[in-house]
Amino acid sequence: MSKAFIRFVQQLYETDEFIPLHAPVFVGRERQLLLETIESTFVSSVGAFVDQFENMVAGYTGAKYAIATVNGTAALHLALKVAGVQNDDAVVTQSLTFVATCNAISYCGAIPFFIDVDMDSLGLSPDALLQFFQDDCEIGADRLCRNKISQRIVRACVPMHTFGFPSRLAELKAICDRFNVILVEDAAEGLGSYANGEHVGTCGALGTLSFNGNKIITTGGGGMILTSDPRLAKRVKHLTTTAKIPHRWAFEHDDIGYNYRLPNLNAALGVAQMECLEQIVLGKRRIAAAYQEWGKENDFTFVVEQPDTRSNYWLNCLILSDQKALNDFLVITNDNDVMTRPMWTPMHKLSIYRDCYHGRLSNTEWLCDRVVNVPSSFKCF
Repeated sequence: MSKAFIRFVQQLYETDEFIPLHAPVFVGRERQLLLETIESTFVSSVGAFVDQFENMVAGYTGAKYAIATVNGTAALHLALKVAGVQNDDAVVTQSLTFVATCNAISYCGAIPFFIDVDMDSLGLSPDALLQFFQDDCEIGADRLCRNKISQRIVRACVPMHTFGFPSRLAELKAICDRFNVILVEDAAEGLGSYANGEHVGTCGALGTLSFNGNKIITTGGGGMILTSDPRLAKRVKHLTTTAKIPHRWAFEHDDIGYNYRLPNLNAALGVAQMECLEQIVLGKRRIAAAYQEWGKENDFTFVVEQPDTRSNYWLNCLILSDQKALNDFLVITNDNDVMTRPMWTPMHKLSIYRDCYHGRLSNTEWLCDRVVNVPSSFKCF
């Protein structure tokens, strides 16, 4: 069956040469806008394209404010910081994620607490989250949620929209509100994905996007913080620009800020990419449909979007029978120039996060033993 899959992917992408997992696509004005930026000499963190890119992302996602950053990890770090995450706090998240999610938590001096995911959405499970709050936490007189054992304040919850599949945001938000925990969405992989008619990254107090070279659109590197809270947006903007007080020539800084602003050169690329985003999303959804149709005909199962959601299908996910089948599939596909990859090593199995609190992670471990990402680059139909 692996050989049949290889033939299908080669037919889908009309090549028997190397097929990457996800390549950037440049079908718009990228070259033109990059040249304009170079000729303007405004290639660093000041320039018209930064503002334009932020406005385009805000308009597309429905967020009132979008603040560009140098990468998605920086975006999440700063989102957590302005959300109030402090040293020795706990932040609830999923073990099934890329390490950057937990690194951003660690940059704040906080500790990740790992909760299980749902099998169908691959995202943080509302049932597991509620059980954690009810069994392992308590609300104090100060209305703060604390873990009973460690007495750490559970300051924030960070669901990650895995491979572009939206988490159950409405349920997660309701639970977080009930326990006075701030929801900060890691939507690094979710541009173009919606849950209940709302773009991912806009349900919580803050959300973050990534524009790394392997994402659905790219600025080379880059990220974005989304919020509809003017106070948070102002704070984010200030801290990303080294907390410099605006002045025509004086250098005054009133806080420990960060050099996290996105260069104008990268933003120009982002503007051109945003102009083509919906075309790219539709093309990727057609690829996903082709995989799913082939899967039905050949007894292969793919992860599909859940009701009341629209996934960008950033990476298509094939579910195999067990870990041996996964390992065999990875060997034969990669040996035949069809790039496939397993899910990330779960965070609770990494040495750097092994000692962090976690509940039962049976779904996480089941998925990591069976799910493989398959080629998902944009293709014109």
